[in-house]
Amino acid sequence: MTTVRTLLAVASVRRWSVSQLDVQNAFLNGKLSEEVYMQPPPGYSVSDGMVCRLRRSLYGLKQAPRAWFERFASVVTAAGFSPSSHDPALFVHTSPRGRTLLLLYVDDMIITGDDPEYIAFVKARLRDQFLMTDLGPLRYFLGIEVSSTSAGFSISQEKYIQDLLARAALADERTVETPMELHVKLRPTDGDPLPDPTRYPHLVGSLVYLAVTRPDISYPVHILSQFVSAPTTVHYGHLLRVLRYLRGTITRRLFFPRSSSLQLQCYSDATWANDPTDRRSLSAYCVFLGGSLVAWKTKKQVAVSRSSVEAELRAMASVTAEVTCVVDPP
Repeated sequence: MTTVRTLLAVASVRRWSVSQLDVQNAFLNGKLSEEVYMQPPPGYSVSDGMVCRLRRSLYGLKQAPRAWFERFASVVTAAGFSPSSHDPALFVHTSPRGRTLLLLYVDDMIITGDDPEYIAFVKARLRDQFLMTDLGPLRYFLGIEVSSTSAGFSISQEKYIQDLLARAALADERTVETPMELHVKLRPTDGDPLPDPTRYPHLVGSLVYLAVTRPDISYPVHILSQFVSAPTTVHYGHLLRVLRYLRGTITRRLFFPRSSSLQLQCYSDATWANDPTDRRSLSAYCVFLGGSLVAWKTKKQVAVSRSSVEAELRAMASVTAEVTCVVDPP
């Protein structure tokens, strides 16, 4: 999702329009480069002992995603695109008339740039090769709501939060001002085991995807996800607090302003020996492209740091690795 946010940040500053395309039955377009056989489907009569050799991929075939991507990449490469060195699903075309960016996510595409003639050519070329639907200006992508104004782009997951709260079925209408209390340190042994532990990982998994537009819940989601294998009543209580916080902040959006630079700025921090169980430190960072927040993460460090300085250095190493994956702004 870092590439999606970076793309929107660049398009906002450059004042580019962003369009969305959809491929119908995407995996059926892949051509198999290896021999794959299958039993004849029901209703298809063949001689005894005969099987079908596939020439194109099918849904459910493990080779299908790779075959579809190879087919798509060959089509857009023939049209003049080059894959980005940062993200193989991002394709870039540069000419004297301008620059065009095309991002693929399974069967959804985002295309933007300052060369409208080439964008129209690419759309026509894709329609010739695949069964395509031009969805117009970007509005809804991967469950993320995108809105565009004269001030810039903003993304949110308001409908996703509403569905999540409905599934959680909270017994009250309370809200809280923070997703987690300050200085809370949860342990695996806190509280009693839940009688039905399946609900906890389901809700935490939903929060993980919600964190792609809500950096304010990144830290509590990281903490709560450590107990999905054996959640307790205490862990579940903190999970409900996050849901009540979301209920009160459901309309919050991540904003990508037009009046911004494209200068990259990074911030990192670490809490030394934060985990009360294994004494490992916690790293956190955020990356801004001008005034747009494009990347963030909270993660426990893989090794125990012997000092706060060592913990800070590990956090700086993490954000440095992330910066190398951020797309170079056009």
